[in-house]
Parts: sequence; structure tokens; C-alpha cells
Amino acid sequence: MSFYDSLYPQLAAMGQERWAEQLQAALPERLLLDRHGKLAGWLSALESLPEIRPSRIELRDGVTIGSAADLGGIDRDGLIAKLKAFLPWRKGPYNFFGIEIDTEWRSDWKWERVLPHIQPLTGRKVLDVGCGNGYHGWRMRGAGAEFVLGIEPFLLSVQQFLVMQRYLRDPQHHVIPIGIEDLPAGLACFDSVFSMGVLYHRRSPLDHLYELKGCLRPGGELILETLIVEGDRETVFMPEGRYAKMRNVWFLPSIAAMTLWLERCGFTNIACVDSNRTSRDEQRSTEWMQFESLADFLDPDCAERTIEGHPAPLRAIFTATRP
Repeated sequence: MSFYDSLYPQLAAMGQERWAEQLQAALPERLLLDRHGKLAGWLSALESLPEIRPSRIELRDGVTIGSAADLGGIDRDGLIAKLKAFLPWRKGPYNFFGIEIDTEWRSDWKWERVLPHIQPLTGRKVLDVGCGNGYHGWRMRGAGAEFVLGIEPFLLSVQQFLVMQRYLRDPQHHVIPIGIEDLPAGLACFDSVFSMGVLYHRRSPLDHLYELKGCLRPGGELILETLIVEGDRETVFMPEGRYAKMRNVWFLPSIAAMTLWLERCGFTNIACVDSNRTSRDEQRSTEWMQFESLADFLDPDCAERTIEGHPAPLRAIFTATRP
């Protein structure tokens, strides 16, 4: 639990003493919640990672930890094997002591689309909901965020974060194994709240928006990225079965409908700042994520349709303010 030692006093300083106490009691059990029988292997691989002091750390223009020269006599192939104990790597990429972890998602491309449109992160306290392995959190720290808390219920992603944190040792960035439903209501303590790639997995998207709003301080900014469909204010698509082979996709609104949802939930200064058709270059199978990816989710004869015949993934980024 040493990685979280600095988390609890930071939450207490934000006026969240009770939540800090609750997490301190709950996180040890959460970190050992082994649903798939793989935890022992992850813990063994994490513990066996070599002690290396990175000669450089870059978080602004990417996530780079050290250089190949830092490895010295350490077996590079052996280190790669240890990192592959945590497959699949979905969010990244990472340059890890000269090893290129080529993740399924080019998450850096999404970040480049987001960053120009949001309030400067310098000095801000940030919540990243459904953060995966914390890649965007590192970029937030590189952009000047004072404190980043990522929440992610999937333990493999948390373990991948701990791999990086073993070398970055950043006391201002944490990823904890909980979902947004586990947060206390009405935190109202974060300057920026990110929800990227989460909304369409929620059975009640409006409840999700209210949860996000409750985490923001008055005047705080929501940054939301989600799948959308083309249409007017009344257009919301709910697939009958799977969408792009995903079971848990519930609601895909149009830009106009998403804007209306945000308005009805009480947000102001609402803007759709970007929309982008996901490409096979941005999401794909790699050496580090060897399962099916976007190319397998699309109609082989029509890239504008999913394998089920639905509109192909189109994503939009929204910003909004809690008044």
C-alpha cells in the first residue's frame, strides 16, 4: 500500500477526511480482489521488476521513462517478458527505458484533440473517471495538474499503473480500483473531471452526468468524450444487441442530444469541441494487445458500418461547466 501513502493526507487537505479514512480501510481488500485468477502472476511480475533509476522523465509530449542506456546490464528481453505479464496493454503508448509499449489505442492522439479546448490544467485538482492504466493522468500531470486521481474498477489496469508508478514515484498521481458508483455523493472538490469513453457503458447516462457534476466544485469543468451518432436533438441510438462486438453499449446520442442532456443536468458553457471518426490506425491489434480490435469490429465491406450493421464509431468531446 506504500504507493497510496500520500493519497490520504491529500484527500484530507481537500476536505475529504472521511473519504480518506474509508479508502484507507477499503483499498487493501480491493487490490486483492482476484476475479480471474491472475492476480498472483501480476503481483509476482510487479515485485520482480528490476530497480532502475530513470535518467529522464517526460510527461508533457508523451510518457517516456528513462532511456535504453539506463538498463545497463539488465536483460532487455527479460524485462519485456515481465511487462508482457500484464497483457493486454490498451492505453498508451509508453516509452519504457527504450522499450516501446505499442498499446491498442493511440491515446496520445485523443489527448492532442482534447488539450487545446480545455481550461489550463496548471494547479488544478483532477478526477479521471474510468482512467484505464492512467495514461491520460500522466499527460495531465505533464500539463501542470497539481493532483490527479484516477478511478478504474479493472484491476489489470491498476496493476499497469503501478508498473509505471514504480519508476515515476509521483505522489500527486494515483489510480485506485473503484468505479464512480463507489464515490461519496457530492464531493464537489475537483477543478476538472474527465469522463472519456465511459458514458455509453452506463445504463443511465443522465445519472452518470449528475455523478460527474457532483464531483466538481462550483465553476469546475467537465471534459466528456463519448461515442455519438449523427442526428438532431431527438436522436439517441440504443443497439438491440452488441455494438462493435461490445456487449455493454447502451446509449449513443447525437451531438445535439448530448448537449440537451448536459443542459437538463444543469451544466452551462456547453460546447462540442471535437468530433472524430475512429480509424484503424488509432485503435488496432499490436504485439502488446493481441486480441481483436477495430478492424475486426467493422464490416469488412464497408468501413462506415460495424460488423452488426450499425454506424461505425464516431466520437465527440464536450466541455461544460458546473455553475
